[in-house]
Amino acid sequence: MTQFLQQIVNGLSLGSIYALIALGYTMVYGIIKLINFAHGDMYMLGAYFGFIAITILKLDFLPSLVITMTATAIIGIMIERIAYRPLRHSTRVVALITAIGVSFLLQNSVAKIMGVSIKGFPMDTLPTQTWHIFGIVITLKQLIILVTAVVLMVLLTVIVQKTKVGRAMRAVAVDADAARLMGINVDNIISLTFAIGSALAAAAGILVGVYYNSIDPLMGIAPGLKAFVAAVFGGIGIIPGAMIGGFTIGITEVLISGYWSSMFKDAIVYGLLIFVLLVKPSGLLGKNRKEKV
Repeated sequence: MTQFLQQIVNGLSLGSIYALIALGYTMVYGIIKLINFAHGDMYMLGAYFGFIAITILKLDFLPSLVITMTATAIIGIMIERIAYRPLRHSTRVVALITAIGVSFLLQNSVAKIMGVSIKGFPMDTLPTQTWHIFGIVITLKQLIILVTAVVLMVLLTVIVQKTKVGRAMRAVAVDADAARLMGINVDNIISLTFAIGSALAAAAGILVGVYYNSIDPLMGIAPGLKAFVAAVFGGIGIIPGAMIGGFTIGITEVLISGYWSSMFKDAIVYGLLIFVLLVKPSGLLGKNRKEKV
C-alpha cells in the first residue's frame, strides 16, 4: 500500500506538468479549432528562459517563473500573429502543417542559439528538503510543482469563468462572428488565448527543468504529444477535461513504470487514449456535437 501511495504522489507531480501543457492545447482548440503542435516547444522555451533567468541573471525561482511566463507569452502572441492569423480562414490541414513547421523552427532556433548539448539548472535552485509521512517520501520540489500547477489552473478557471475577458473567450469559442457583432475584438481574444496557453506551458517547462535538472532543444516533443493525449482524453476544448486528462496520464505512466516496466508506459498511455475514443469519441467530459464538413 505504501508503494502504491508513493507512486500516486509521483504521478500527481508528473500529471501536473501534463495538465499545464494540455490546458494550452485545449484553450487554443476551443477558440479557433486549431491543434497547435508547436505548443510542446513553448514548454521547451519556458525551460530555456528559466535557465537563462536563473543561471545568467542570477534570479530566484519565483521571479524567474514570472519572467519565463511573460517572455513565452509574448512569443506565443508573435507566433499567432505571424504564422497562424494569416491562415485563419484556410483549411485545417494547412494550419496543421504550419504548426509543425513552427515547431521545427523553434527547435532549431534554440539549438542554434543555445547549442544542442544538455544543460542543467543549479542544484540549489530549490531546497532539497524531504518529508517522510507514513513511509511515503515527499520532496519540496514535488510539492512546489503540484502547488504551482494547481494555483495556475485555479487562476485560469477563475479568469475564464468569472471575468469579462473569460466571457469574451467563451463567446468567441461558441461563435466568433456573433461575438464580433457584439463588439468583442476577436483577434485580441485569440492572441490572449495563445499568450495564456504559452505561459502555462512555460511554467511547466521551468518546473521540469528545476526538478529533473536536464533540458535540451528536443525536450518538448514527447511531453507535448502526451499533453495532447491528455487534452483529447479529457475532452479537447474543455478546461476541466485537460486537468483530469493530465493527472490521469501522469498517474498511469508512473504506475506502469513502478509495477511493470517503463518500456511499456507510452504504449499503455496511447492504448488508453484509443480505448476512451472508441467508447466515447468526444473524450471523458466532451459532448457529441454535429459538425459540418
